Amino acid sequence: MNELIELIQKLKLEKHISELDEAATKQAYILRILQYLGWNIFDVSEVIPEYSVGTRKVDYALACNSVKKVFIEVKRVGEDLENHQEQLLSYSFQEGVKLAVLTNGITWWFYLPLNEGSWEQRKFYTIEITDQEPKEIAERFVDFLDKENVRTGKAIEHAESVIKSKKRENAINETMPKAWNKLINEEDELLIELLAETTEKMCGYKPDVKTVVAFVKENLSGASHVEDRRSKSRKPVRSGGNVKGTEKEYTFKSISHIRFNHERYSVKSWKEMLLTICGVLYRSHKKEFTKVFALVGRKRPYFSKNPNELRSPEEIGDSGIYVETNLSANSIVRLAYDIISLFNYTERDLVIETNQG
Repeated sequence: MNELIELIQKLKLEKHISELDEAATKQAYILRILQYLGWNIFDVSEVIPEYSVGTRKVDYALACNSVKKVFIEVKRVGEDLENHQEQLLSYSFQEGVKLAVLTNGITWWFYLPLNEGSWEQRKFYTIEITDQEPKEIAERFVDFLDKENVRTGKAIEHAESVIKSKKRENAINETMPKAWNKLINEEDELLIELLAETTEKMCGYKPDVKTVVAFVKENLSGASHVEDRRSKSRKPVRSGGNVKGTEKEYTFKSISHIRFNHERYSVKSWKEMLLTICGVLYRSHKKEFTKVFALVGRKRPYFSKNPNELRSPEEIGDSGIYVETNLSANSIVRLAYDIISLFNYTERDLVIETNQG
């Protein structure tokens, strides 16, 4: 493990990364890492180069006892990996390979090809060598690609554990606001009594039920969603004063479409709206997209290259930049207007259509 950590530390410091072609990437990164993970890179029956799948080839197939366990597809540094994931996963599915990796040497995307769902949903983990801590990177490489773990099936167990953990976290994040809203809307007796008793303990006077219910409903927009981490003291990164779109109330409203920069997009959730806007801006402004790092919340950033800094991170395309999605509808709308203003769009360029008008 220590040797692998040292190798990753050295790779992080290499400055000629962007100059490497695909062949050099394989030699400089992929084979060196596989060797430290216990694979005999000189045994072509174990680390099989240019493995044929029909009329096409996969860069490497890792085999144990002649059984193909892992497919690895390598692209040059800087290439858009998203354009190649469908092809890799199709090959893996065709050959019954349970674990697949798509990498440019710096970014490593790990997949369970035989699982259900879209290509993106089958991706269970991402390693970014230049951004993440070497020890954490080494641990994940061992979990998913160590020869012994692959041979015994523990690599798949580790991968399934990651997916299960993500599903649990996502389910909680999506359900908790709904559960809170349910308690509020149904005027849960225990919640009302708890608030009344706490008020009494703090001031000596106990409010009646009618007063508590009225207070809860008046403060519903701020209480019924995940905490809005925007700092009120931070200057918004936009010009022209308050944006009209952020003055509206979106709590309890479901979104159907957005119109941005003369294009109309169908979106099923506020989270999807945020990801759509970020994706469109990233594709149009790749060279300057790092401007989004200027937008920060009170306790956490809204954008980061390290997903561990966010509560519910979602990667924006293949940018290596993650956006926080664990936000209320109102927070997402405010953030969306802040984001587009960074790229010189105005509030008139973004129109939000809800099912409630």
